[in-house]
Amino acid sequence: MNPQSVITLGQQALYVMLMIAAPMLLAALLVGLVVSILQAATQINEMTLSFIPKLVAMLAALVIAGPWMIAFFVDYMRRLFEAIPTAIG
Repeated sequence: MNPQSVITLGQQALYVMLMIAAPMLLAALLVGLVVSILQAATQINEMTLSFIPKLVAMLAALVIAGPWMIAFFVDYMRRLFEAIPTAIG
């Protein structure tokens, strides 16, 4: 296994991780931003107020983007398993 293929595999793994986590993280980010703006506008400083909306948004993002996330990960794993003979030899 040459060092270039290791770097490529590592970069691909990080890219897949980022792409799979992105829908839920973006949903939490947007909901947190909206809740923070509403808290600033109404001067309600309750830290636990943003927890439930973020949880619901992340669940909705998982339901909506879940099939794509699974297909993306399965495609990556298929490519990874197909690359095993070239990595060994």
